[in-house]
Amino acid sequence: MKFTVESDIGLKRKINEDRAALIERPDHFKLAILADGMGGHNAGDIASEMAIKGMEYLFKNAISKKFKTTHSKKQWMLDVIKKVNENIYKHSIANENCNGMGTTLIAVLIDHEKCLISHIGDSRVYYFTPNKVELITRDHSYVNVLVDNGEISEEEAENHPHKNVVIKALGTELTIDPDFYEVTMEEGSYLLVCSDGLSNKLSVDEMSAILTLDMTIDEKGKKLVQLANDSGGEDNISLVLLSTSNEEV
Repeated sequence: MKFTVESDIGLKRKINEDRAALIERPDHFKLAILADGMGGHNAGDIASEMAIKGMEYLFKNAISKKFKTTHSKKQWMLDVIKKVNENIYKHSIANENCNGMGTTLIAVLIDHEKCLISHIGDSRVYYFTPNKVELITRDHSYVNVLVDNGEISEEEAENHPHKNVVIKALGTELTIDPDFYEVTMEEGSYLLVCSDGLSNKLSVDEMSAILTLDMTIDEKGKKLVQLANDSGGEDNISLVLLSTSNEEV
């Protein structure tokens, strides 16, 4: 599996509150992580940095049997996210300048072509195959509550003025309950993990068009960021792009 990681400040923000990484272990397991520090909150960059570094440390030091079965993988990820959440929350309480900080989180545990995804907030995971595109995650957002209650449609949610109001984030409360998804990547497919600085600016068709270009995976990652900036770049833009295509350089 090939991958690329990008994180860009965008054109309008003074600091980058996003963090993205892909960590590899000697036993072939990988962990892709993306965290978008909460805009409008204090110290969002601290929260996202703590999320990435905390998960990286615990992943690198985990024993291999934790990743033996789907159940054990999920239990490991749940335990780690709860621990990191508690650390961020306690840091925010103990440090006045960090009060109220939080971050979204996408964590993807990669075992060859099998991906176990954990999700909190409104960062997203898209799965692209030669025949279809699927949004894997569902935003933890105010507008999705309205959709669930039948008050607005999915189409109306995409352009709602309160689209970016997140109702669940890492580190804002002492306990957290992430969502889990599983994807088995087929040959020639892509898994795109991204912050809303990308998903708010690019349509699925625009993403797909870039992924089909005759470019390396690194060039495709940079092209996605470039197009988001060309479309306004009001927010930080981050992604982890995974590929199972043999045509990738």
